[in-house]
Amino acid sequence: MAGADSFSPLIESRADLIEAMSRGAKPEAEWRIGTEHEKHVFHTNPLRPVTYEGPNGVRALLDGVEKETGWTPFYDGENPIGLRNDAVAGGISLEPGGQFELSGAPMATLHETADEMAEHMRVAKKVAAPLDIHFLGLGVTPLWAVKDIPAMPKSRYGIMTPYMDKVGSLGTSMMYRSCTVQTNLDFSSEADMVKKLRVSVALQPIATALFANSPFADGRDTGYLSFRSHIWLNTDNARTGMLPFAFDEGFGFEQYADHALDVPMYFVIRNGEYVNVAGESFRAFLKGELPQLPGEKPTIKDWEDHLSTLFPEVRLKQFLEMRGADMGDEAHVVALSAFWTGLLYDSVSLEAAWELVRNWSDEDRDYLRREVPRTGLSTAFDRSSIFDVAAQAVGISEAGLVRRNRLNATGQDETIHLAPLEETIRTGKAPAERWLEKFRGAWNQDVTPVFSEAEM
Repeated sequence: MAGADSFSPLIESRADLIEAMSRGAKPEAEWRIGTEHEKHVFHTNPLRPVTYEGPNGVRALLDGVEKETGWTPFYDGENPIGLRNDAVAGGISLEPGGQFELSGAPMATLHETADEMAEHMRVAKKVAAPLDIHFLGLGVTPLWAVKDIPAMPKSRYGIMTPYMDKVGSLGTSMMYRSCTVQTNLDFSSEADMVKKLRVSVALQPIATALFANSPFADGRDTGYLSFRSHIWLNTDNARTGMLPFAFDEGFGFEQYADHALDVPMYFVIRNGEYVNVAGESFRAFLKGELPQLPGEKPTIKDWEDHLSTLFPEVRLKQFLEMRGADMGDEAHVVALSAFWTGLLYDSVSLEAAWELVRNWSDEDRDYLRREVPRTGLSTAFDRSSIFDVAAQAVGISEAGLVRRNRLNATGQDETIHLAPLEETIRTGKAPAERWLEKFRGAWNQDVTPVFSEAEM
């Protein structure tokens, strides 16, 4: 046990593995909405990526936001790599290529989520402007290759980068040049978790289509509407995907734990240092047979860290994480949380959403996951296209938000935050298709105008 996290107990049984997830269950009155989003950073004079060090680097951006907010920095070695908001759960962290991520605080309403988003961008842009740092709301950086993007000084990414090259063709693209927006939602019980997980896994390709916003990479049209989603298909099949076992009879926390045990490890943290155990087995760790830590057995914190290195379309921890959407503008960030809140936080809508997807087979779900990144809302499905499914899902979500009846100061309910999706349904075009029209027309097949037009 030498060097292990002294604040975390050892895992004693399978029950500990399950409890690390099941203890997140809470009554409906305590359900909250968490929103996380990543933004590309870039300089304009000249147009280029942003380094970590230097007077106009990401570290300077972090330092400025710290002064502006009073949030507490946290470090990897001597390098600040993020900020914690000590007043509430949440903060800022850096992704491998300098993507600037806000992990939002748990909010009771979508109005609060929108206010948080607006305040975050106000502060970030105020600090960034003198540094010639700008934020881009797209799912993939449209211009630079992985080799062109400076790496952030985070030990876990030093472990993950070479491992990614062994297990997938686009894993480093996921790390260094993709950005997502994610919604985190609660459950009340194991049964509630199971139903919400099944609905959200099945509808994740629908969210990918609605929020598709990454048609460009390497300075060209990739042929995909969500190249970010395509990247995930070529990242690491052992830890990604559509969780087909979640639809098996009897699925619950224990079955997810069994799945997680079979996902290869990345790292173990000891004395604040990352121990590279990439590719090793957590089952061997439970037996004290991890080659890098012989005789040592894992703590609850080790298991929680491991759960955070799984990347399925919906991730189970002490809440559910919806992971299928490209990053977009401020309105689309909030719209993602609105979409899932309306579907999953109203019992009538949850049942309607389940009726929408309950007869889909594993093959149906896998087909949608693989086809949607390229063809989006026009993906052929069930004698029509998934546009019809998307329109129904948005309608079910809207009805759920009406029933929630959470009003802002001017008496508006949360359906106002679905406006970007209503526009997509009205026009039949996701954001990526609107960018492609400009790229093929006014931009004369030059991607650089997107840096100003998609700047947040």
